[in-house]
Amino acid sequence: MQKEIVLELSPEDASHEIHYKRLIVKKLGITADRISKIQIIRKSIDARRRRIRMNMAFRVFIDREPSVDAGWQPAYQNVEKNREVLVIGSGPAGLFAALRLIELGIRPVIIERGKPVEDRKKDIILLEHENILTPDSNYCFGEGGAGTFSDGKLYTRAKKKGDHYRILEILCFHGADESILYEAHPHIGSDRLPAVVAGIRKTILVAGGIILFNTKVSDFIVKNNNITGIVTSGNEKLSADATILATGHSARDIYHLLSDKGIRVENKPFAMGVRVEHPQQLIDRIQYHGQKSAFLPAATYNVAQQVSGRGVYSFCMCPGGQIVPANTAAGEIVVNGMSDAMRDSPYANSGLVVQILPSDYKEYDEYGGLAALRFQANYERDAFEASGHPQVAPAQRMTDFMRNRSSSTLPENSYLPGVVSSPMHRWMPDFIVKALQAGFREIDKRMRGFITEDAIMTGVESRTSSPVRIPRNPDTGEHIRIKGLFPCGEGSGYAGGIVSSALDGEQAADKCKLFLDLIPVRLH
Repeated sequence: MQKEIVLELSPEDASHEIHYKRLIVKKLGITADRISKIQIIRKSIDARRRRIRMNMAFRVFIDREPSVDAGWQPAYQNVEKNREVLVIGSGPAGLFAALRLIELGIRPVIIERGKPVEDRKKDIILLEHENILTPDSNYCFGEGGAGTFSDGKLYTRAKKKGDHYRILEILCFHGADESILYEAHPHIGSDRLPAVVAGIRKTILVAGGIILFNTKVSDFIVKNNNITGIVTSGNEKLSADATILATGHSARDIYHLLSDKGIRVENKPFAMGVRVEHPQQLIDRIQYHGQKSAFLPAATYNVAQQVSGRGVYSFCMCPGGQIVPANTAAGEIVVNGMSDAMRDSPYANSGLVVQILPSDYKEYDEYGGLAALRFQANYERDAFEASGHPQVAPAQRMTDFMRNRSSSTLPENSYLPGVVSSPMHRWMPDFIVKALQAGFREIDKRMRGFITEDAIMTGVESRTSSPVRIPRNPDTGEHIRIKGLFPCGEGSGYAGGIVSSALDGEQAADKCKLFLDLIPVRLH
């Protein structure tokens, strides 16, 4: 027999089975020896009131052992001799598109501009400690995509896009901790996600897929509005009957290539701002009403505020984390955040960003579908000019920013390449400055102590999502004008985060299979 029950527990009682088993026994009115296994189904924190509670749902097996449950099992087949599809990019969209293609009996050929995740780690160390940027191997580019080294957050609101639980199961199959299956806001951690990505790579290769690292796309081969292949930076031509375009939001060369070839791209909504860092103890005190205990995780926050018709909101909040350099070229400064699995850094950081409206980049209208991209790039160049040093981020105390004054000193922070005091209120666009100041005041009303001289703002947080959308037919999944080209994921403007990108990649693979079923195998 098995029963499902829901309990509201103290953080200590929720911390270990030895504690919650006692309460389950009491709730069910049975003896402990009758319970063979307790499985956690859901777990969340309710910190809205001073008495912090943990909401947990359990599946309890009574008087019998549970049937053997190996979890999600793959249906990967050997596709070494099968029809091929090109997959451009090995972020979540590209990797999950490749896995799904294998399930469908199609051989994926992944073209990845960056390096395998193990070598990518080495380049990130050079970036953080020696300020040496490798343009195609950094926090944005390389195997696994940008999300690999930014906490591995798995929460998504895109529940209508597909079976998000399936994505979590696939990640668990490849080495992620099973807690992601029941945590309300699951994450893997930047220290553990690379191993999961390497596991996915192994699955693809064992099944006969191909991954070409250090390979950039320099051209698309298009004939009669049909894509028939690509040309690499090494001038090698790769042909296939279909191409899944799964590049990330920082692949600006791809956007320019598409535009130059007359393949339509469009401006899309996005946001820019700064990354704010507080002492984690302060965020714990605010969010847990001064009751932080060893049984509670590092506190998070999620805020959104309308200011004069614009959204101001938090993005990629990283409790117990650090700020990292996320630029992909010289002459620009971009920051992001990450956390390891334990989230045990003394700092809490989050992007605080402002909604960008079409009227904000009207002066760039001559660039058509790349106008928003141009505006974004100029914002990042302004940050570099304010810093004057590669990777060194312009920064300001939050209290000084609120008073429109320069910071004579800066608080300790987690950004390893270093920060330099900069009057950000002077050089950032005026509408961003005013929206952030008004937004901070509103946030401080709900989170008393949020505005503090211990908080540091670093610039700039500009790559929250792609400012470009590659339009596709909602029925076929193909580009609206180019047959056989399937844009997907965050870089194409259809996802935001690991899970939604993975789902979109899978759906692109499904659409691609339907397309291939309708056409004969071409002789390239």
